[in-house]
Amino acid sequence: MRLPVDPVRRRLLAQSLAGLATAGLAPGVFTRIAQAATEAADAGRILVVFELSGANDGLNTVVPYTDDTYYRLRPNIGIAANKVRKLDDRFGLNPGMAGFERLWKDGQLAIVHGCGYDNPSFSHFTSMAYLHTASPNSGDDYGWYGRLADTMQPRAVPNYLINVDVAQSLAVRSRVHTPVVFDDPERFQRSGFAQQKPVFDVTDDAGGSNPSRRFLDDVARSARDASSLVRAAWADYRSPVDYGIVDLHLRKVAACIAARLPTPLYYVAYRNNANDTHVQQADQHQRLLTYTSDAVSGFLHDMERIGMADRVAMLLFSEFGRRVPENTSLGTDHGTANVMFFAGKSVKGGHYGKPCDLDRLDAGDNLVHTTDFRRVYASAIDGWIAPGLADTVLKGRFEPLPVFG
Repeated sequence: MRLPVDPVRRRLLAQSLAGLATAGLAPGVFTRIAQAATEAADAGRILVVFELSGANDGLNTVVPYTDDTYYRLRPNIGIAANKVRKLDDRFGLNPGMAGFERLWKDGQLAIVHGCGYDNPSFSHFTSMAYLHTASPNSGDDYGWYGRLADTMQPRAVPNYLINVDVAQSLAVRSRVHTPVVFDDPERFQRSGFAQQKPVFDVTDDAGGSNPSRRFLDDVARSARDASSLVRAAWADYRSPVDYGIVDLHLRKVAACIAARLPTPLYYVAYRNNANDTHVQQADQHQRLLTYTSDAVSGFLHDMERIGMADRVAMLLFSEFGRRVPENTSLGTDHGTANVMFFAGKSVKGGHYGKPCDLDRLDAGDNLVHTTDFRRVYASAIDGWIAPGLADTVLKGRFEPLPVFG
């Protein structure tokens, strides 16, 4: 379905193509990126990435309730078959995930099984860096989401990429763009002493031909304008939609989308390694999944309310999964492969990827991954936000999954 063109996005597209033309790109590359940029602008699509920091336990999230090995390896924390929210004759959701169950029944939830990478790291910091850059066991100066922004829009434009957090994520680090990063919309403004404020607000191009001064003026102007837009969006936002006990900052994203900010890319995180469930996992994990499930379901309901459900899709991931056997503290330790999710009205709900075999673990009693996580990123890029650009952003070919129509 072709949606009405957002005039702001169309203006940004014109700037983008001008930048491409002057960048001296090869004709084939220019044509492919220009075509993808046109399609993205016409569709007005938005991608929201949600990070479950701390390594969410995928096996107790999407439960293989008919697998005897699951209960043998998790005799105390395994979720009984009569308690799961059954999706089919093999898998069920954690009992706390009523919101995800509703999305599944509506055909708006896709589960991607066995996501991981070769030679996995068990360090939160290292593995998250691999997921943030899409460069496992190597490295990259920029995040995959930042590279996506650079490829979609090769010229620096204001408010193109928003990261809701207390500090900028590596995932959104960009060569071209300066991500808008905020936590509390009401207090989102440049900090400093009162005596400095008049200096901060001076952006009158006084630098003339001095490129350094022009750059600083541009940064100051962008920061000032972004803070004004975000504060205004939050002040104007009202919604009767229930996001559950905690909204996990998704109301802030909803406010920006409702205000029609020219932002196609949003990045949000469940913070502070909340999902690192080493001890007494059962009740804590169910509570965390309830918060996540309700907040995501509420956000997508809010998108329906404001008429943006056809334009918004979500991707949810964690840095790695948990070890299959439970530990002696009735929790789980750092593992490998995990489930990832897509959610939204345009998602083709169902199972994707090959589920891991619990009877064929590696030497450390960990799952052997079956789906390279970059295939999930490729699905989000080529299937939704910027068709044809995944190979460029991910620096290689990763076959997308048919998650989107």
